[in-house]
Amino acid sequence: MSAATTEITHMRREIEEIPQAVARLLDGSGAVLAEAGRGIRQRDPNFIVTVARGSSDHAATFMKYAVELTAGLAVASVGPSIASIYGKKLRLGGSACLAISQSGRSPDIVAMAQAARAGGALTIAITNNADSPLARASDHAIDILAGPERSVAATKTFINSAVAGLALMAHSTGDDALLAALAQLPEHFGKAIACDWMSVLAETIEKQQSLFILGRGPSAAMANEAALKFKETCGMHAEAYSAAEVMHGPLALIGPDFPVLALAARDASEPSVAEAADRLAAKGAPVFVTSALADRAVRLPHVATGHPLTDPLALIVSFYMFVEAFARHRGLDPDTPPNLRKVTETV
Repeated sequence: MSAATTEITHMRREIEEIPQAVARLLDGSGAVLAEAGRGIRQRDPNFIVTVARGSSDHAATFMKYAVELTAGLAVASVGPSIASIYGKKLRLGGSACLAISQSGRSPDIVAMAQAARAGGALTIAITNNADSPLARASDHAIDILAGPERSVAATKTFINSAVAGLALMAHSTGDDALLAALAQLPEHFGKAIACDWMSVLAETIEKQQSLFILGRGPSAAMANEAALKFKETCGMHAEAYSAAEVMHGPLALIGPDFPVLALAARDASEPSVAEAADRLAAKGAPVFVTSALADRAVRLPHVATGHPLTDPLALIVSFYMFVEAFARHRGLDPDTPPNLRKVTETV
């Protein structure tokens, strides 16, 4: 194992800082989140659109489920290239637009936010750079206050983006229960960091080159994020699927040498995710699931947060700890994946 893998990585430090980063966000940006929430409530949008790429787009997917489940508003992802490459204008009157970008500098995200505003949308930027072009292009700018993130793989900025989105929605709908659940997240995240997945998962998957990661509802976004992190930090091919969709075409790949990680949250989808995990385990696949409802699949330790929308975030925090350790176990430096850099500015 190389010397780089024996040192404490930036990624590890940033994961361990997540509880403090979330507390900083809820305290330092609480007033701005409340103001932007009131702005959405006053606009009373007919629908929501999101603009994002990479991990930020996974946070947007998480928000899609959260908004649709609690506010009853349809949410659509808008391709940034519609504005930046194709130069098309969208009719977005009566909508709100959430633009999520860690750096706030990617030209295509900024262009789409500007186009959305010009098209009649109320625009809200969620970014880790309060003085960024994206923040200046939006009606409201939420500083997620994650602090500097030096590892290429985003962790605390992903969590803070998702938490900011939930807080924004809670303020816009007057959801006091969700706001109370968010206030408890720093404590829950501390427990999630302590969950040991490494000793359960590493031996089974270390010799494999590919795996499936499953979720459903809000946890489907966490499956997408986990698959990306496997590729970025471990050089492993991972694909995310809905626990329902995997039972169709992808099922053909399942067998004794094809691992499956199922991320089940404590919400209405948990029984179906646990059932899917057991069905795949019955076919001989090594399957791991974050649910006590499974019988055949191996159960992973997890933290129940007491709210169906915050549960998936605790799962991805536990996963982050695992994937950082697993990358080092494979002799890789998760801070500097090949061919990647921290800020990607697409046009």
